[in-house]
Amino acid sequence: MQNTIRNFTIIAHIDHGKSTLADRMLEVTKTIEKRKMKAQVLDSMELERERGITIKMQPVRMSFVHDGIPYTLNLIDTPGHIDFSYEVSRALKAVEGALLLVDATQGIQAQTITVLEMARAAGLAIIPAVTKIDMPNARIEEVKQNVAMLLDIEPETILEVSGKTGQGVTELLSEVIVRVPPPKSAFSEPSFRGGGRALIFDFEYSTHRGVILYVRVTDGQFKKGDSLMFIAAKKSFQAIEVGVFIPEKEPEDVLSSGNIGYIVTGIKQPNIASVGDTVTSARNPLPPIAGYALPSPVVWASVYPESQDDFTSLKGALERLKLSDSSLSFEEESSGTLGRGFRLGLLGMLHLEIITERLRREFQLELVVTSPTITYKIIFGKGKETMVYSPSLFPDHGAYEEAFEPWVRARIITPSEYVSAMMPILHDHEATLETSESFLGERVSFEIKMPLRELMRNFFDELKSVSSGFASLSYVIEEFRKADVARLDVLVADEVVPAFSQVVSHRRAEEEARKSVEKLRAILPRQLFVVKIQAKALGRIIASETLSAMRKDVTGYLYGGDITRKMKLLEKQKRGKKKMKSRGLKKRAARTTKPFRE
Repeated sequence: MQNTIRNFTIIAHIDHGKSTLADRMLEVTKTIEKRKMKAQVLDSMELERERGITIKMQPVRMSFVHDGIPYTLNLIDTPGHIDFSYEVSRALKAVEGALLLVDATQGIQAQTITVLEMARAAGLAIIPAVTKIDMPNARIEEVKQNVAMLLDIEPETILEVSGKTGQGVTELLSEVIVRVPPPKSAFSEPSFRGGGRALIFDFEYSTHRGVILYVRVTDGQFKKGDSLMFIAAKKSFQAIEVGVFIPEKEPEDVLSSGNIGYIVTGIKQPNIASVGDTVTSARNPLPPIAGYALPSPVVWASVYPESQDDFTSLKGALERLKLSDSSLSFEEESSGTLGRGFRLGLLGMLHLEIITERLRREFQLELVVTSPTITYKIIFGKGKETMVYSPSLFPDHGAYEEAFEPWVRARIITPSEYVSAMMPILHDHEATLETSESFLGERVSFEIKMPLRELMRNFFDELKSVSSGFASLSYVIEEFRKADVARLDVLVADEVVPAFSQVVSHRRAEEEARKSVEKLRAILPRQLFVVKIQAKALGRIIASETLSAMRKDVTGYLYGGDITRKMKLLEKQKRGKKKMKSRGLKKRAARTTKPFRE
């Protein structure tokens, strides 16, 4: 019965208590026995538990009795960090209601408004709740007034809940049943003819069972052994198992309309299952469901295995991660210095950090990771246009007409006393202030526009630092604008190292160049001959450091006599160093010009 099903998700700013509240819901509904309860039950990844953040959305099925009627509640816990907003958008597509949490100690933050706008755009029923009401510094009434102003509702309709103590959780579940509408089918029952269709909102890969689809069944039903097909991929398969999340996978005889569950496909080939595709009966196919827009990479970075023997392992690891993270993209590339590797397309700096950490932990790979960069649009003569996503591929100074870079529109919410301290940071990161207004009392809301390149340059860390951690940030990618940038190359012993190349603004070129060569001089070990470390930009060398050679004390055994004896030995050593360096350069030149062989 679809009338007794409720599908909802929890949305909020990062660290506002989504996963903790989900734990209490599982406890109240007795979905998990009390002796098996632990913190962050739905955060199954080791990195999630370590960092205390949700990275992957996780569905779970609960049972709850309201007014003597048993109901099925399907909850999807979502991430709060801006880098994983694509996960949130997919969860919103699979539910009818959203529980909007606001921390009673922090109030409304930038990401609160962002996820609220996403939920409204999806047409979901929104249930506002103030959480962490058990905290000594909770400002319950003030925050409820602010939320009421934001949603244009009465403060009395906003719920109070504590994910830590469980206070108000039972009332919250009752309100979910009352306020969230039941799911509806697009087709009448006779139209199914024994078939069904479901939207794929996520999937995972199992070594033994292949791809496991996470689906929201919109029409009909699915059973074990059904002959099914992907509409977009045009690939048929047989359902090995169907079931629900409680929160572990629990097999069911039937996965019926309106429910959220999983289908085991047995498919082990990559690039067949995709998020947003529709799975339907192969014998009686139904029309496809409107899916998701493909995520566009925001940040690019190259990864190379420390040993080229691990290249195949790295490729397999990335293919495995792609099966559990549809927003990850990668392609093969090679470097004369670092060998063969992959160029990764990611949704943000935290996404990059999570992916590289998973490669190291889950697949035991030692990696070399280049500096992250963004996509640039380059205009050459006669209107020729190309997209560049690697600093080493950025054209030389003077070899192109114009360069364009993506900009972002960002919202910053901060207490008013930190406004003056933020102005120098906005100027330093080339941000333009669009609007500024008083926001719900003693806070100020900024809307700014700035290059994505500058947002990546520790902007968020600096913002948190000057505001004592109280400022919050959310952003969206907007149009491309003309960029005043150049490629900065680092040369070690007169050879360009692609991994150190970066694209910087003209006004920061000298500062970044000096910083790079000084850092390398402190890190690189001394050689048997003098090594120059140089930074080149705008067609010239703009910073240089020299790493002195290791030298044997060739005059140590002399004990007096004419000074010319010492001078002769030192000159001989100097000629030897010069000869050694020239031979090393010739060997390196021969190695880099030699054709590559598989």
